[in-house]
Order: sequence, then C-alpha cells, then structure tokens
Amino acid sequence: MDERFVLVGPRTPLPPPAKKRAWYEGKPLLSMAVLVMIILGCSGCELFIPRDPAYMDLFHASEAPGAAFWFGTDTMGRDIFSMIWYGGRVSLLIGFLATAISTVLAVLFGAVSGLAPRWLDDLLMRLTEIFLSIPSLLLVVLLQAILGKASVVSLSVVIGVTSWTSVAKVVRSEVRRLRGSEYVLAARCMGAGFFHILRRHLAPNFFPSIMFMVVMNIRSAIAAESTLSFMGLGLPLEVISWGSMLSLAENALLSGSWWIILIPGTFLVVTLLCVTGVGNWLRGEGDRRESNL
Repeated sequence: MDERFVLVGPRTPLPPPAKKRAWYEGKPLLSMAVLVMIILGCSGCELFIPRDPAYMDLFHASEAPGAAFWFGTDTMGRDIFSMIWYGGRVSLLIGFLATAISTVLAVLFGAVSGLAPRWLDDLLMRLTEIFLSIPSLLLVVLLQAILGKASVVSLSVVIGVTSWTSVAKVVRSEVRRLRGSEYVLAARCMGAGFFHILRRHLAPNFFPSIMFMVVMNIRSAIAAESTLSFMGLGLPLEVISWGSMLSLAENALLSGSWWIILIPGTFLVVTLLCVTGVGNWLRGEGDRRESNL
C-alpha cells in the first residue's frame, strides 16, 4: 500500500482472545478422586487389611462397628472392613472384564455390519434388535443356568455377551459414515484387510463416540453382578463381593444389624455414582467435540 494514503474511519475492534480453560474446569474431580481411591484401595488391600476377610469368628458374629471391628461383622463373624476391599476387587474385576468382552463383541459386530453389503447389514441389525427386545437380566439368568455354578469368569462372560448390542449399533453407524472416507478407500484399494482397516482407520475415529457407553457398561456390569448375587443367582457366599455381601440383607434387617447392608450398599452406590459422573463428563466432551467440528 502507498504510504501517502492513510486509512481513516472507525476501526472494528478485535475480538478479545479466547480465555484458555483451566485443566480442571468442567471435570468431575470429586468423582474421579473417589473412584481412583476405591480402585487403588481394592487393588492393594493386602497392605492395610487387618484381618482375613474369609475368617469366621462366630464369637463376634453380628457385632456392631467399634474399635475392634471398624465396620462391624456379618452374621458369620467375618470382618466387614476387610470384606469391603476384597469384595470390591471382585466386583470391579467383573465390571471391567465384562465390559472388555462386550466392547470387543460390539466393535467386531458393528464394524462387520457397517462394512457389509446392504442385505447382510439389514440381517445383522435385525438380529441386534431381537437381542435388544429381550430383557438382559433374563438372558443372564438363562446363560448362567446353562453354564452351571457361577464364578467370576463365567459371570463376566455372561454379562459381557448380553450387553454389547447398544454399543454395536453406534459402532455400525459410525463405520457406515467413515467407510466412504478417502483414507479408508485408499487402504482397501491397497489390499488392506478388515482388521488392519479397523485398527488403523476406523477404531481411532469412532472410539471417542462410544467411550461414554463403554464406561456406563462398567457401571451396568457391577450393578448386574450385585443384583444377581442379591437374588441368590450370582456368586456363592464363599466368593466375597459387594453383591454376595448384600445377599445377607434379609437376615441383617431381621436381626437389626443395619451395618451389614448399609456399609456395602454405600460403597456400591458411591462407586456407581462416580462411574456415572465420569461417563456423563465423557459424553459432554464428545458432544462438544462434535459441535466444534
């Protein structure tokens, strides 16, 4: 521009610079902190557990919380404080293992359906809708009855193979949206196989969309194990978990031993609420990412 000319007139003010959000803003820090403490406590409970959780001291059966037994004892004289942490380990293991199984099934089924021809995609989606129409609790009870006596592995497998359908439908929709992308078409033209395309091109793009549902499946699996154990269909009493501890609720209420049901129930509810808080935060992050795009 010629230096002899000077622009005059009102100047449009520049927008203020966007304020950078603090790292902790919008995050459920309390839920994360409590959840991490529970997971670490259950993982390393051998370091601070005062008593063997399976030891039955009938002389101190149904003893109220006090200096000797911080959380009291159950009807068989077992220390509830020790059982909480050992039982939490089993419940969390079932939650994570069942979620891993359901996620793998959902990703494979949804990706195959999304990349398949139209007729095969319709057939697979009809199959998914049939599974969705059956109450998951009935399927869990049926499969567990077929497998026989419940264990940590069998219960995880049963819960995992009955909770993949909702995630699979989301994966299928995302794969159908991504399969026409240039990088996917280029990979297929170069002879890339199904698992290579899924691992390198599809999964990194759709996994943030299903992260919320994966986290919520952990909550559902823990709640399912507790429900089955409370109904007497889950883990046996000798396998300590939060659900098996709650299965003694009827006798506890009849005898007035409120701590036998209140303390395990509190730990279970707090864990589920923390997982729900983290899941809702992940869903909000995903919605904001899509709105920015």
